[in-house]
Amino acid sequence: MRSPAEYPRRILVAVTGLSPQIVTETLYALAVASSHPFVPTEIHLITTRGGAEKARLGLLSDEPGWFFRLCQDYALPAIRFSTETIHVLKDDSGNPMEDIRSPADNRCAADGITGLIREFTADPESALHVSIAGGRKTMGFFLGYALSLYGRPQDNLSHVLVSDPYEASIGFYYPTPTSRVLELPDGRLADTSQAIVTLAEIPFVSLRHGLPEALLTGRATYNDTVEAARSALGPAELLIDLETRQVRAAGKVFSLPPAELALLSVFARRALAQEPSLPAPNKDSPDLDWAQRYLAELRRIAGSMGDLDMTERALRKGMDGGYFSAHLSKLRKIVKRELGPAADPYLISDGETRPRRYRLNLPPAALHYVSVDAATASLPLLPL
Repeated sequence: MRSPAEYPRRILVAVTGLSPQIVTETLYALAVASSHPFVPTEIHLITTRGGAEKARLGLLSDEPGWFFRLCQDYALPAIRFSTETIHVLKDDSGNPMEDIRSPADNRCAADGITGLIREFTADPESALHVSIAGGRKTMGFFLGYALSLYGRPQDNLSHVLVSDPYEASIGFYYPTPTSRVLELPDGRLADTSQAIVTLAEIPFVSLRHGLPEALLTGRATYNDTVEAARSALGPAELLIDLETRQVRAAGKVFSLPPAELALLSVFARRALAQEPSLPAPNKDSPDLDWAQRYLAELRRIAGSMGDLDMTERALRKGMDGGYFSAHLSKLRKIVKRELGPAADPYLISDGETRPRRYRLNLPPAALHYVSVDAATASLPLLPL
């Protein structure tokens, strides 16, 4: 595996409030003080409106321009960092946030931070270094948790540590290569070249492998993503709603075509009744028992007004292996597409030995025929 420093796109992501020093302190620790330097190719800052203004004036201005001073002092290569890479969190109305004070603000901050991390980690040629040292505690938490949800082996998480007495000084931005005298809040003087800045690496558990592909590539809220990760890691549970032709599996609700839903329901009822696995219909000899099982479920799905004449004619002599295999293959494809790595418990198993015998490997307690909408509405809200 490549080291993070070997990736062509190297991204430093940080959250800040009114202390933009976090950016230069972390950059110094990563690119200058580390025995294994990680020099970002771009820096992204997540903050509030006031924090963005402080970063612009303190880091990106002509004077004092501490970001440019650091790059010049230590001859760092060009790093993309500008007002375009400062991301101001937005409230429910799309207005820049001044602060994070309410549950609604928390929710918007979580969604904004999660969306950026999802976007950055979607690039396989990127490596992220995420700093949670700045901003409100909730911002740091959401940033760290977002990396846990979407992070990959090449991504890292850290908190920057600054030695006393420099940590308490708003005028300290990084250890300078030559002497620079700084006046501290208590009136004492200190030499910034003597400061020590290090990173405390924070190990994290990546939950990315348990997320459905749709959440990795599309747009989802923080709560949706957390619920998907919880469901993928928790015990399997399958809810089947024949009336709406929906199922809920691994915490996700999705629709199935009637033919595939009927096949799934055949195996779900057998699992509920703890009946043994079934062989597939013979390829060359239609099986009447299989046709009757399947049509019984299809009639439940279609209801009294359903038109099943065409299907009943096709299966009047029984179901053959080709018909069974075609719909089983389509069912597996849909479930894998919807659930990604979390799909395995919900797939019809063939026993993996010959002769093949098929079953749904879920215990009866994990199977429910219910209204999916009602069951989903009763789920507890995720805490912020």
